[in-house]
Amino acid sequence: MRSIFIRKTQEIKAVDDISFAIDQGELVGFIGPNGAGKTTTLKCLSGLLYPSTGSIKVFGFTPFERKKEFLKQISLVMGQKNQLWWDLPAMETFRLNKEIYEIEEKAFQKTLAELSGLLEIENLLTVPVRQLSLGQRMKMELVAALLHRPKVLFLDEPTIGLDVVMQKKVRDFIAEYNRQYSSTILLTSHYMADVKQLCRRLIIIDHGRIVYDGDFKNLVMKYANFKIITVLFKERNLDKDKLAKIGQIKEIDLPKVVFAVPVAQATSIAARILQNLPVEDLNIEEPEIEEVIRLVFSKKKYG
Repeated sequence: MRSIFIRKTQEIKAVDDISFAIDQGELVGFIGPNGAGKTTTLKCLSGLLYPSTGSIKVFGFTPFERKKEFLKQISLVMGQKNQLWWDLPAMETFRLNKEIYEIEEKAFQKTLAELSGLLEIENLLTVPVRQLSLGQRMKMELVAALLHRPKVLFLDEPTIGLDVVMQKKVRDFIAEYNRQYSSTILLTSHYMADVKQLCRRLIIIDHGRIVYDGDFKNLVMKYANFKIITVLFKERNLDKDKLAKIGQIKEIDLPKVVFAVPVAQATSIAARILQNLPVEDLNIEEPEIEEVIRLVFSKKKYG
């Protein structure tokens, strides 16, 4: 009864006073942990939600006014939602979208041929959606969203649930579509491979606030001033205290040891390891992008 009359509430800002601008033709990665505000931002930009304060402009339009001229220039693809009719072929949805967006028959056929060719689905257009695999359905979702050739494309987890091969095919398609049509794309994804392959610029959001907005390479330089040295030794009975003096040990399972060392010292440290220890194999790599993102969220740097 107490919860009915004296209920405790907590106000959480899904998006907290963020500000950014994206130029035409940019392909920008918009990433962050679950609940960071990514999908909410995309819904505001596409007009599904409106902000309680502040303003949003997309091609000069206010999204939540949902003007016809605006809707014809954007598209929102959500990996966890679908617009295809389950029991009908995807072609029926394409035909419906043709009428909704008032696309001329000649332009419709040309665009459909181009998109289905890029995605390699020409022989699947008349197959009922329920008979398609998840990857094939995602391809059909992309075609449905792009038939009117939008100038702005919001992609919310477009590769979620897909296997590695299908993820790569979808990524390749997005990159080619951006190059061919100079479309502006804002991409959210939990798969760092998507971001690493497609995006030069990253916007990282956490708890509704932007914590980084800039070049992908600068992000690595700013937060990951270290390299990873993976060493496979010839023997197992090595002095762990001696190994710890080489650099920060990230992983140890002798005869394999993974070190994190400062960038400027990586070459000299690797040479010292080769000279003084019995080495079977040695490899120097950049840190994984997932680790860099974790450093951003923790606001820490190496060391």
